[in-house]
Amino acid sequence: MTTPHTALRHLPRDVHFDWSDLPLHWVPNEPQVTHTLNTLHLLFPEGERWFCRVFQQALPMVTDERLRERLYGFIGQEAIHARAHEEVHGRLRDLGLDIDPYLRQMEFHFREILTPRDEPSSPHYREQVTELVALIAAVEHFTATVGAWALDTPALDSAGAHPAMLDLLRWHCAEEVEHSSVAFDLLTHLDPGYARRLRTAALTGVSMFSLLTRGARYLMSIDPELRGSVRFSLRAHRDAARRGLLWPLASLGSSALRYARPKYHPSLDFDLRPALAYLARSPAARAADQL
Repeated sequence: MTTPHTALRHLPRDVHFDWSDLPLHWVPNEPQVTHTLNTLHLLFPEGERWFCRVFQQALPMVTDERLRERLYGFIGQEAIHARAHEEVHGRLRDLGLDIDPYLRQMEFHFREILTPRDEPSSPHYREQVTELVALIAAVEHFTATVGAWALDTPALDSAGAHPAMLDLLRWHCAEEVEHSSVAFDLLTHLDPGYARRLRTAALTGVSMFSLLTRGARYLMSIDPELRGSVRFSLRAHRDAARRGLLWPLASLGSSALRYARPKYHPSLDFDLRPALAYLARSPAARAADQL
């Protein structure tokens, strides 16, 4: 199916950011908002590199040349996403956050658990890779949903969030929307069936919710300024979402229901125009284009 999504060339943008003046609570007076978003910096590097490994494993199975071209662009973008989020780690450590225990868990999760068990010569290898692609397609749906939210909320700006951090998040979110159909199209190329998509979406939703809430809870528990005085809570997340500072949990639920429709395609769900408009004005993306 040809759509504006499939016609795009997914060009990696070699962005860079300066974290030297990033404060501990870079959304002022909003520790849960800050640490919920900080969890993305801990989760994404290993997760994005896992995407790249799985897609490289899937490439020999792809017979559509246009899809292969899109996969190469996707892999390039995700590799830069991983590096950009990982560059925040040093500053978080300088601010007194011991992030390494959570990072080690992410390494085990993505390098040991979510990997094919058999060699490429095995008759089971294609099935294992296809299952991982299905999980990634579901993750990409949820990240694009959060991406569309981030591009459409001025509340973080009004709250005084650190401008470089906002640019990092929105640049990444814009690229998530931009390539939102790649993993889905790869999945339907390898397995056009419906059952796998539905099953892996349910598994992904539970897993992402667990990883994100556990990360935010951990960061708040080790925050040297909070000293345990403020704890993570879903009620606080809902309050922040009402104020436009975090994604509404209900929107993720409704997004999951749309993904579960038999005739779903990401081009029906994600408007490219806000994403492309932000990429055209992002300070980091504009600087990368000038290199």
